[in-house]
Amino acid sequence: MPDASLFKGSLVYLTPGRVAESGLWARWQRDSQWMRLLDSEPPRPQPEAHHRKEDEQAGLPDGNGFGFCFRTLADDQLVGFVYVGILSWVHRDAIVAIGIGDRALTGKGYGTDAMRLALRYAFSELDLHRVTLNVFSNNERAIRSYEKAGFKHEGRLRQAMLRDGARLDIIYMGILRDEWLKMNANENETR
Repeated sequence: MPDASLFKGSLVYLTPGRVAESGLWARWQRDSQWMRLLDSEPPRPQPEAHHRKEDEQAGLPDGNGFGFCFRTLADDQLVGFVYVGILSWVHRDAIVAIGIGDRALTGKGYGTDAMRLALRYAFSELDLHRVTLNVFSNNERAIRSYEKAGFKHEGRLRQAMLRDGARLDIIYMGILRDEWLKMNANENETR
């Protein structure tokens, strides 16, 4: 069994579980602004059973991905989810996705802490070489958070998305295992 500290950060901890089971997923998806930051497709409500099935699949180490909920250490409040999706086991390459469901919980460092835990899991437990993500150019808060977690800008799809009559870029960011090890040298020595 992995060391429990593997899943514990300074503000949040990762848990197994399904957001849909908490009843929060249905509420979060009614927030169209949240849905618009989560996906480039137009937001559309899905039946709760659809999300339960997705959560069930994402929460299992099925060979394609590893999903977690994350909760605050202070009061055990469910904040959001993080998912590490394997793009290629051969090349040890993955993509990560994260979401904070309640806007009142953004800007408090929870997302950055959860992302750091996801990277720790990806690099130390799954022995991945690279983790990537994409983010919309209008989501400056997320971009800053990803930079704090160690992600580097790798490219962009210019004007790839239309939102509110404006064209937005999709930015690709990534982090390599060596970069993560260097950034977390002190932590890795004590583990």
